[in-house]
Order: sequence, then structure tokens, then C-alpha cells
Amino acid sequence: MAARSLSNALLKGVGGIQAARSSRIVSGSFYQNGNKYFSTVPHDPDTHEDFRPTNKLQGSAVSLKDVVEQDVKENPVMIYMKGVPEFPQCGFSSLAVRVLKHYNVPLSARNILEDPELKSAVKVYSNWPTFPQIFIKGEFIGGSDIIMNMHQSGELKEKLKDIGASQKSE
Repeated sequence: MAARSLSNALLKGVGGIQAARSSRIVSGSFYQNGNKYFSTVPHDPDTHEDFRPTNKLQGSAVSLKDVVEQDVKENPVMIYMKGVPEFPQCGFSSLAVRVLKHYNVPLSARNILEDPELKSAVKVYSNWPTFPQIFIKGEFIGGSDIIMNMHQSGELKEKLKDIGASQKSE
């Protein structure tokens, strides 16, 4: 009886604590473990309006097409995916990240779930309907199935061989 009372008291105390949101990420880009991530949370209800990130594209001459072009041009390995590499939110994105991480190359990513307009812009840019979408050295490669086939054939190793070395010398 005493054990049950203690257990109930503990559960009530723990039940009132809100779990941390491990997937919440601040706006902008950041590096983690040598990987570059892009993220936005424009309508976070838990953040006061004064501290919410602003959409720097609104009112500027920069379009989402320009953002995608810049991402692809400036990042040797760019993946548009559901989630982020450390927390993929679909099996195909997870597979693509695992295959790319096998080669120990710097990986840049954008979470397309955060911005439906970005998702549409990437589809138009690549003329490809599904995600993840992987670009290597500015070239659209495809999704996780294509990356996996290239990995198995050795073609991916060849395509990525000079990326790790060139990034380390910069």
C-alpha cells in the first residue's frame, strides 16, 4: 500500500513536467559534428513575437529558387530531407543519411517539413517529385534508392572521393 502511494505521488510529480522538445531547432543554419543544417521555426507558439525568427526572404529580392541554387552551389553534398540528419523523420531520409555518412563527407541539409514553399521550390528546381533529394557537387543525384544503388556499385565512392579531402584543406 505504501509503495503504491509513493508510486502514484511520483507519477503525479513527473506527469506535471512537460517533456523537452528535442526536435526544436532555432532559425538559421548551424554546424554539428562537421555537418551544416538549415532550419526555421517561424510560427513557434512558445516564443514571444519579439524573439521569433523573421523570414529574411520576405521583402527581399531573394527567392526560394535562389536559396536552393545557393545551397546546391555552396555545399558539396546537399540533402533536402524530412527531418535533419541527426533526427530523420522518414525511412528514406534516414537511409540516405546513413549511406552518405558512411563516406565521412561534410553533409549539408534542409528540413523540407518546416517550409512547404521550400519543398515546392526544391521539386521545381530538380524536376523530381519525391524526397529526400541529394545533390553532389551541384549535380542532382536523386533519392535514397539511387544513392543506395550507387553505393552498392561503387559509383558513389568515386563521386565523393575528393570532397572529404578538399574540405579538410580549406
